[in-house]
Formats: sequence, structure tokens, C-alpha cells
Amino acid sequence: MFAIRLMPIGGHVLNRRELLVSSSFLLAACAAGPVGFPPAKSFVRRSANGFTIDGQPYRYAGTNMWYAAYLGADAEYGNRERLKRELDRLVELGIDNVRILGSSELSPLKNSITPAVRTQSQDYSETLLRGLDYALAEMGKRGLRAVIYLTNFWEWSGGMGTYLLWNNGGKYIDMNDPAHPWPEFPDFVSGFYSSEPAVRMFHHLVRALVTRTNSVTGQRYADDPTIMSWQLANEPRPAGSAAVIARQMPAYLAWINATARLLKSLDPNHLVSTGHEGTQGCNGDAQCVIDAHASPDVDYLTAHIWPQNWGWADPKDLAGTWATVETNTRDYIAKQVAIATKLGKPLVIEEFGFPRDNGSFDPGATVEYRNRFYDLIYGAARESARSGGPIAGTNFWSWNGEGRAQHSDHKFVRGDLSYLGDPPHEPQGWYGVFDTDASTHAVIRAHLQQLRQTASAQGFGS
Repeated sequence: MFAIRLMPIGGHVLNRRELLVSSSFLLAACAAGPVGFPPAKSFVRRSANGFTIDGQPYRYAGTNMWYAAYLGADAEYGNRERLKRELDRLVELGIDNVRILGSSELSPLKNSITPAVRTQSQDYSETLLRGLDYALAEMGKRGLRAVIYLTNFWEWSGGMGTYLLWNNGGKYIDMNDPAHPWPEFPDFVSGFYSSEPAVRMFHHLVRALVTRTNSVTGQRYADDPTIMSWQLANEPRPAGSAAVIARQMPAYLAWINATARLLKSLDPNHLVSTGHEGTQGCNGDAQCVIDAHASPDVDYLTAHIWPQNWGWADPKDLAGTWATVETNTRDYIAKQVAIATKLGKPLVIEEFGFPRDNGSFDPGATVEYRNRFYDLIYGAARESARSGGPIAGTNFWSWNGEGRAQHSDHKFVRGDLSYLGDPPHEPQGWYGVFDTDASTHAVIRAHLQQLRQTASAQGFGS
């Protein structure tokens, strides 16, 4: 159940019966290095509970690389040569889908990234936007598809809390502030949805970005098939506590529906997604997730799975807690699949992360249990492929590549330039996959090979 692409491998051009498409099936690199997938010429579409390209079913295995636009910037904090190397490494793995940050907000919130795409004014950073242009152009050359999220529920890129403080007289709460324990931060951030001026500012950014013309390619973003999906935000929750969720739910749903409708009005070519975690992001309430994805302007569902963050895994005792991880992960996926099936829409498991063995952040530490976790997620995706189920894609969190922590305590300090997939508020090396993680690379490749075999059995490959 996959689209078909032609791809030269070792000098031999495979025919349509010899090669299946999507990220999942290309492991090839010629002697001179990665050759990439053919540049995208057609948009990814939704058809019932799956994706298609040119009418052919499309399933993929991808990753997250939030910092792509930062590397793409022609500035002291950019590194375009590294960006190209990282994209080449992803192609070598067979990955063709990359979820990236599209905007950031200059913020006093602790651990938020600087510089940022925008300030309180409407004067957006052309340097960073050109970095996004460059990243998309380089992705397009390699046939990589982008999922672009437009803001963040969390503080590390400024996000909704920053839009809110710009419009409430400067009041804010920092995540993990002992004076404001959980769930005060998410309850505060949820005020964004009911703040008309904050939403209006965000929608101005949406219009500016979606209607932008790429300075490298000369192509309008709205016309660029390199982009698979616009995403409302990273992990937009209705709030943290049950009482505030109940109070904010009407505004939350109104924001989702209005933003999705705005995106479709500006750009009917691309898919729209929410960036939602699934039931974990709704305090376990399946109806909340259903309502958040009911709009016809929302094309598919997303799910995120974080066993350590959610208390299923003890990084110092991964062996002893593995049974809980396995049981809870299977159950969580089943719940999200049931919701997607009820809505008749595709599902992408677009964030899943697991610690290195013994809770180490060091690139040299082993990753036995991470590899098991990845294969657990991939196994669910393969079963969905075999059965025609709704899991249409996966994006592991995240790609560190050649990035390395710059400090012995593995903390990110403003001004650090060796970006990792672990964002600024997290230990550098916690969840990201390094270029040296050969055993995890092997798990990814094995998944792609098994997907290839599934496609072949279904008549879409040799």
C-alpha cells in the first residue's frame, strides 16, 4: 500500500515493479553518496484513512528535526553545510519525512530559543525565514517532505505563552517553576485560546508564512509539494487540570477549527494537522481528541508517546519497567487507532522517544531498550500497513545527527550552536538519535525493509 517512485540505485534504474515508494523503501546510496528521492512534484493527499500521492497509497517513516531553519540561516548561528550533511544522512536511512519548527517567538520564558522568528511586532526575522526557505529547498532537492508546525504549547520556542504575555500586560508562568507546580503552566497557557488579540497575532503569522514565496526556489510555499502538512502547533493541549479544560474547551475547539479553516482558505494544496499528543494531551478523554479532529479542515490525527515522561519507564531500571512500557504503549496506540477509525482519518505517530540505557545522555551509551521501543512502534505501523489500518506514518523524536552537547552537564545554554533534536529545555542527548547510533539505524532500516516486503506482497513492489 505505497506509492511508486523511480530511483537510481548503483547505476540501475528500477522499474515500477522493482521499487516501492515512500521513505520506507529507499535504502540506496550510490558510490558518490546519497542520491535522494526524486523531487516531489505532487502533493500528499488524504483518501479515507490513508495518504496518497498521485492516487497511490503512501505510508512513511520519518523523523523530527526542529532546528532545520536555524541551520539553514545565513548567520553566525546557522550551518548550511551541516544541514546538507544531516539531510543526506536521513536519505541514507531511507527517511523522507521530516517534522520541523516553522516559527518561534522571542520570549522571557525560561529555556526558550533565541534568536526567534518574531517579536511582539509584525517585523519577522527575514534571516530565519530565509533559513526556512533554504531548508525547504534542500529538502526538496532530496525528495524529502516537510511537516511544519506553526507555534508551540510549550516554552522552548516561545510559543502560545509568549503570545499570551504579549497581550496580558506581561504576565507569565515558567514551566517547572517550583512556585507554580504542575498543572499551573498548562492552565496558564490555555488562556491563549480565549485571548482574541493573542490569536489574532498568531493568525497574522500564519498568513505571512503560508503565503510566503521561497527566496531560494522562487516558489510560493502554498504551491510547494515539498511541504506535506501545515500543523497548528506542537502539542496543543486544552489545559492541564480538569476544571480549566472544561472551561477552556469551547475556546480551544474554536481556535482549532478557525485556524484549520484559515489554513485551507490560504492554501488548499496542503494537508492540515493539529500536532496533538492524543488522549494524553486531553487528560485521557477520548471525546476531547475526537472533537479536536472532527473538523473537515483537519485531515489527520497525530499521536505522541513518551514512556519516561509519563512515568511508565524508569531510566535507571529499564529492564524492570519494560513490561509496563510495552503494555502501556500497545494500549495507548490501540486507543488512538480506535479514535482514528471512528473518525475515518489517518493517524501519524509523529513523536516517540525513549532514553538511552541507564539514563545516560552520552552518545557512546548503549540503546538496547530504545531500540526495543522503536521496534514496538514500528511493529504497530507495519501491522496497520498489512491490515489497511489508519497508521499511515511515524516520526521518531528526534534526529541529533552530528550535534553534540557543548557542556559537561548536558544543558543547553542560550547561544549554543550545536543544535540537537533535544530542544533547549531538555538535556542534550536525552532522546535524540546520533549519527553514531548504528544499532538504532539498523532498527530503522529493518523496519523499512519489512515495509517494503509488505508492499511487495500487496502488489506495490517487486
